[in-house]
Amino acid sequence: MTTHDAPVRIAVVGTGNIAETCHLPSVRAQGGQAEVVAVTDVDRGRAEEFAARWNIPEVHDDLEGLLAAVRPDIVFVCTPPGTHREAVATCLDAGAWVWCEKPPTLSLAEYDALAGHEGEDGPYVSYVFQHRFGSAARALREQVRTGALGRPLVGICHTLWYRDDAYFDVPWRGKWETEGGGPTMGHGIHQMDLMLSIMGDWTEVRADMGTLARDVETEDISMAVVKFANGAMVSMVNSLLSPRETSHLRFDFTDATVEVNHLYGYGNDDWQWTPAPHRADATPADLGAPAENESSSHEAQLRLLLRDFRAGRRPAASGDDGRRVMALIAALYQSATTGRPVTPALLTPDNLYYHAMSGRPAASPAKEPTRV
Repeated sequence: MTTHDAPVRIAVVGTGNIAETCHLPSVRAQGGQAEVVAVTDVDRGRAEEFAARWNIPEVHDDLEGLLAAVRPDIVFVCTPPGTHREAVATCLDAGAWVWCEKPPTLSLAEYDALAGHEGEDGPYVSYVFQHRFGSAARALREQVRTGALGRPLVGICHTLWYRDDAYFDVPWRGKWETEGGGPTMGHGIHQMDLMLSIMGDWTEVRADMGTLARDVETEDISMAVVKFANGAMVSMVNSLLSPRETSHLRFDFTDATVEVNHLYGYGNDDWQWTPAPHRADATPADLGAPAENESSSHEAQLRLLLRDFRAGRRPAASGDDGRRVMALIAALYQSATTGRPVTPALLTPDNLYYHAMSGRPAASPAKEPTRV
């Protein structure tokens, strides 16, 4: 294990696009606080090419061998969703912290099972929800915490993206068993996590979904109305059918509207802070807009993860903090399928949607889903 002053030793599992474009650059941006020491992939040749491009000293044929030989501090799991549970459990059992790509797991049951592989003082698994770590989102969270903008009332959380038919040629995409869901699970999860990180606990979901244009098992569009413990109501839309792509979040408080329009990441310029008429003279800075301008990114989340690792404390986007969006998604799918509202109290182990977002666990006997 690393000493306090030495770079945190990172291993990477999976050398696809997300590792290439997001994870490795995020390590390089940490100013020597971390280094990648080993990599593994099911395709050995691809792993060797990846290691050569990034000057990684060791390539291994399997995860268990890598963990035994290298004993990394943190493992980045950059593999398809269906492999997350086994990879994360293996790393935690070996004593390594984990930073895992979204979605965390395929179900709430899998998510909760992984908690049993964490120790009271670590190792911990954190999940990639980078949009909550930009400076503007951090500032807005603080304004909500202190009540500086008044009471939260109305919200919008729309992930309107476009994926053509060819996108689903990848065998694991568009299937409940291997992806866990459609745009709700695999795409909108980022914006929904950002919304939840700011607005707090949800209390009820009413939803619908459809498969309108893509040849997939899952939905390609979902819509929901979500109620929050603070009394606010939020509209959520997740689409892969929208040619003019945008990620749009809006927060209406009694004293201001705060909104962000971006696609796959934002800076401060993507946010707008608008005072209510009774505060017409308030500037964005008065409303809490930050002077610091840190974009939402893997780099921003990793910086805080390394800090938490060195301090030995549970990081953000892990444990109950990472679970909240998974529970919301399970409730959304259940509501959309049954046509009834779903509350957090219904998502118990005797509920089919606790075990699979489709409500149809492969190894479970057929029975009626929990009625709500």
